[in-house]
Amino acid sequence: MKHLAVALSLALTAAAPLHAQSLILGVGFADFEFAGSSDQALVSLEYQHTPFHERERFSAALAGAASVHFNGDVHLGVGIAAEYKLNQHWFVEASVLPGVFIEADRNNDLGSKFEVRSLLGLGYRFDRGDALSLAITHKSNASVSSFNPGVNAVLLRYHVAF
Repeated sequence: MKHLAVALSLALTAAAPLHAQSLILGVGFADFEFAGSSDQALVSLEYQHTPFHERERFSAALAGAASVHFNGDVHLGVGIAAEYKLNQHWFVEASVLPGVFIEADRNNDLGSKFEVRSLLGLGYRFDRGDALSLAITHKSNASVSSFNPGVNAVLLRYHVAF
């Protein structure tokens, strides 16, 4: 039984590049566009489900993310994430995650509770399936409010494939 468990875990490890889901941890810095806002560091956690569409180099999956700014501002979003493979290791990632933004500091008000996070990044996938990417994000309310300053961020992201 012990040998079977070892063989199974080795087989699963060897199959890791064929990941179906990802958990993505990010750290970065946010730059609010409104002059009175408080720019600060942030952390993010994102989950990307098994792709619902795959064609040659392109894949798309449902995703959910939470980002927390060091002052306590929070964004929670759910939407679609996409990846385009440039070659065996390099890829471009993009996502659109509508959601809710709760500011802890009134100066970081983005105009409404409804805010959309868009992301564009460039990444490198390691042989075992995990990846590292550098991404820029933008959060704004898509002009559903007359006040729409937005916030931009740069994130270093580590993708854990499973």
